[in-house]
Amino acid sequence: MSILGLKKKQPKTFKVKVITMDAEMEFSCEVKWKGKDLFDLVCRTVGLRETWFFGLRYTVKDTHAWLKLEKKVLDQEVPKDSPITFHFQAKFFPEKVEEELVQEITQHLFFLQVKKQILDEEIFCSPEASVLLASYAVQAKYGDYDPNFHKLGFLAQDELLPKSVLMQYQMTTVMWEEKITAWYAEHRGIARDEAEMEYLKIAQDLEMYGVSYFAITQNKRDTDLLLGVDAQGLHIYSPNSKLNPKKSFPWSGIRNISYSEKEFTIKPLEKKNDVFKFYSSQLRVNKLILQLCIGNHDLFMRRRKVDTIEVQQMKAQAKEEKARKKMERQILAREKQMREDAERAKEEMERRLFQLQDEARLANEALLRSEETADLLAEKAQIAEEEAKLLAHKAADAEQERQRLEVTAMKTKEEKRLMEQKMREAEQLAVKLVEQSERRLKEADHLKQDLTEAKDAERRAKQKLLEITKTTYPLIAAYSTPPAPPEPADFSCESASVNQRLDFKDSDMKRLSMEIERERLEYMEKSKHLQDQLKELKSEIESLKLEEQQQQAGVYGLHGEARGYVQEPVYIPHSNRNSAYMSQMAFFEEV
Repeated sequence: MSILGLKKKQPKTFKVKVITMDAEMEFSCEVKWKGKDLFDLVCRTVGLRETWFFGLRYTVKDTHAWLKLEKKVLDQEVPKDSPITFHFQAKFFPEKVEEELVQEITQHLFFLQVKKQILDEEIFCSPEASVLLASYAVQAKYGDYDPNFHKLGFLAQDELLPKSVLMQYQMTTVMWEEKITAWYAEHRGIARDEAEMEYLKIAQDLEMYGVSYFAITQNKRDTDLLLGVDAQGLHIYSPNSKLNPKKSFPWSGIRNISYSEKEFTIKPLEKKNDVFKFYSSQLRVNKLILQLCIGNHDLFMRRRKVDTIEVQQMKAQAKEEKARKKMERQILAREKQMREDAERAKEEMERRLFQLQDEARLANEALLRSEETADLLAEKAQIAEEEAKLLAHKAADAEQERQRLEVTAMKTKEEKRLMEQKMREAEQLAVKLVEQSERRLKEADHLKQDLTEAKDAERRAKQKLLEITKTTYPLIAAYSTPPAPPEPADFSCESASVNQRLDFKDSDMKRLSMEIERERLEYMEKSKHLQDQLKELKSEIESLKLEEQQQQAGVYGLHGEARGYVQEPVYIPHSNRNSAYMSQMAFFEEV
């Protein structure tokens, strides 16, 4: 067989790449395959039975188109790339997701597609609804919230909110994550399929949910409009508002839809209503609009009929599957609760074990400390006993010392009394000495006065004596003998006795001052001052006495010179000296 013959017998194939919302698949298709063959292969691979909602979308000349099932794949305007890329997506949307979406895989694919459309801002969503939807998306992905596992920042890599929502508020990523986590924590106990269904229930109430938009013009003046096709019917929007339609045509009110090249015609069911015509930019756009209108209308009519046997079987199976999963979740929840209880009990036991170990360790340490304390107490008791003996000995010594101090105190009291008596005597003596010094001072003053008077009398007597001696010397010599001068020895003796007495008193004062100094320092100063005064008085008195003796001696010397001879001293008794002197002075005065 030739090589050319082998090539003719090999079936011709082409590569196809199908991208679902969560996976990518590649198939090798035969050239004769129709769109239905490829579509059924993808559905079998995914495990999808609710095939009427989905289709294979491709892009041609920047326009989306859906693969027709009744035509061959290569006969359609598919890209010429290898492999040919198709997107397996929902082509039609249900009116009520909780009633029409039966299989879990169908719910999951719708969830992924609607979530992507919201994040890509193909479906407008308010900020508060975006946060709530994001919390259900997190619940579907991560399960129940666990604060020990889901730390702050675990959503940093997830895209959960549309960019327009993030730009509207001056909030950081952490702040948004905190708000989403707060809602996420409230969804505890919700399974993944339930969280995805809750997401779709909220999303189906959004204005742009399940709507396919096309740019049209109403007339040849090129008035720009938007045509929206969804599960409810056809809607006309202004270009700047995709939320609120200007005009709507429900499927129940449309009798016929047709197009002729770029012109599209909508005929209402009621003939009194005007026919609505609009124009599209391309012919293929009209074909796509018509294809979507036919598919949505068929589903609209199908919902209002009794479910087929296939759908009933799927719903029954889905119900049984949900019941089974619910029971499994309940069993799992109980087991999880039991495991958590067991873990908590284990943690409690471990904590209790650690606590008991700590208590045992502390008890051992306390025992060791008590033993050490007992040893220390024994040593302290021995030391205390020795100290007690020492203290007893010291107490006896202290008692003896106390008794000795009592005796000493008694002696001290007696000595103090004697000292006070001596102090009083010293004070009396000092007072007497002061009085005596004052008296001596007065006597000195009186003697000075007498001396002055004696000098005056001597001067006068000298003058008279000189006059008399010139004329009557013989007569004086006959009747009178010159008086002997007063013996200075007697005065000196008296002065010496006074000095001796003063010296004796002075020595007593010194001895008393030394005794008083030990007891009263203040009194010592006073006594010392008084002693100095007494010494000064003594010196003054002695000087006066000496001056007086010298002056008397001088008077008698002059008197002898005036007579012109020296007479022998005549003894005169001490008792008669003053009288003789006075009589002699009286004789001179009479002369």
